[in-house]
Formats: sequence, C-alpha cells, structure tokens
Amino acid sequence: MVVPELASHATCDRDRPVLVWRFVEPLRAASTATVGGGLGERGWVLNAQVPMGYDRVDLDAHVAEIADGLGCAGPGVGLLTAASLEPWGMVADDDVTCSATVGVSKPTWAADVDDAVSEWQPGTINIVVELPVRLTDAALLNAVVTATEAKSQALFERGVPGTGTASDAVCVLCPTTGPAEPFAGPRSMWGSRIGRNVHAAVLEGLGSWAP
Repeated sequence: MVVPELASHATCDRDRPVLVWRFVEPLRAASTATVGGGLGERGWVLNAQVPMGYDRVDLDAHVAEIADGLGCAGPGVGLLTAASLEPWGMVADDDVTCSATVGVSKPTWAADVDDAVSEWQPGTINIVVELPVRLTDAALLNAVVTATEAKSQALFERGVPGTGTASDAVCVLCPTTGPAEPFAGPRSMWGSRIGRNVHAAVLEGLGSWAP
C-alpha cells in the first residue's frame, strides 16, 4: 500500500499543502474527479488544497502545473479541496487503505432543487481508496458507490445536514494484474472493507465537527 506524502504547491501567491500518491507501477483507477477521472491506469494521485475563493475553471491546466512541480509524469488523478489537509483522516485495515480530507462548510442533499446551493465553492470531501486485489470494471464502479454510501453514513451519524458537498470526489485504486474480484457492494468481502474504512476515515476527518 502507498502512503501519501505531504508536499506543497504554490496557488494564489502562497504555498499550500498537497497529498501525493506515487505508484511504482500504474494502478487501475475508477474516479469521479474532474481531472483524470473515469476508468483507466494512473501513475499518481494528488489531493491539493486551494483557497476558499478558488475560481479557476481550467482545472486540467492547474492540476498539470501542480503535477509537473511535484515530478508526477503521465496519467494521474487530480483532486482539489479547500479543506485542511493537516491532519487528514487515514485508515488502513483488512488490507484496504483509505484517506479522506473532509470539508463540510457547504453540505447539500443529493435530491434537492437545482438552486439548493449557491454557485460551486470548494468545501469538498475527497476520498482515496487503495485495494490489494484487482477488481473488474463493474466492481470498481460498485466500489465508488460503496465508498459514497459509507461517506454519507458517517455524515448522517454526525448530524451533517447533507449527503455530501457539491464537489465531492472519490478515487478507488487496485492492481492491474491478478484474478479480478467481481463484487464490491457493501456486503461483499472487499466492499464491506471499503465501507468500514471510508466510514472511519470520514469520521476521523470530521474531527470535532458538530451541528
């Protein structure tokens, strides 16, 4: 399992923290991130802090700038958040590793009217999960759903008034070789481990937050 390193990048004339995962060999990824999302092989993941007033829309270019500055080459996944990265919630159990940076300044419900929240702002819960076994494409997508459900469960238990924020992202990583596990729902072996670790990491990331 890869433990992220805490580095820094320059945004808006000051240095800000960034978590960086570097893989010796590319991993298979399923991600909802705007930059490097979808299904495919990825050589790195970064989760970079940006200011609350962040208004850049050229996210591909910005993530590329950060990645270049950190020496990350080739395809990767770029996550952005205004949440604090120090400390971040990280849980490793049953061979599954999960990191969650948690910002809930603007929570929202998944089912609501179109203008239920104001214009996009980065509060953002970013979740990165690494598995030791290969998953089928369908199972990778199922793993993203399981992680999202576990995140919402943690928010519900802590009284957060929403299922997440409007800019949350998930990235699930697994090896590219080996027998492929076909299931990652919450009651499958690997899905249940994802659910427990994401739930614990989000709770840790919430810290002392209270309604």
